[in-house]
Amino acid sequence: MARKDSTQRAMEKAGGFATAKKNVIIQYQGMERSEDHIIDRIRKDVMDKGIKDNEIELVDVYIKPEEQTVFYVINKQITGQLSL
Repeated sequence: MARKDSTQRAMEKAGGFATAKKNVIIQYQGMERSEDHIIDRIRKDVMDKGIKDNEIELVDVYIKPEEQTVFYVINKQITGQLSL
């Protein structure tokens, strides 16, 4: 049996909130979008621009409900935006 590394042991000890599945929903003026929905749309938009999945290392997401827009930055270089 393989030994667990210290990270695995720490995660198991932490349990609770640290390891719980999170479900984030953005609600604004009768509109509702899940975090997963937004991330999936960003991924599709990035792939449509010809960026390969394995080239993506960092995704920054900025949600502006008042503008009904999601802005994103891939690898601190590639920018885009989508409507909510």
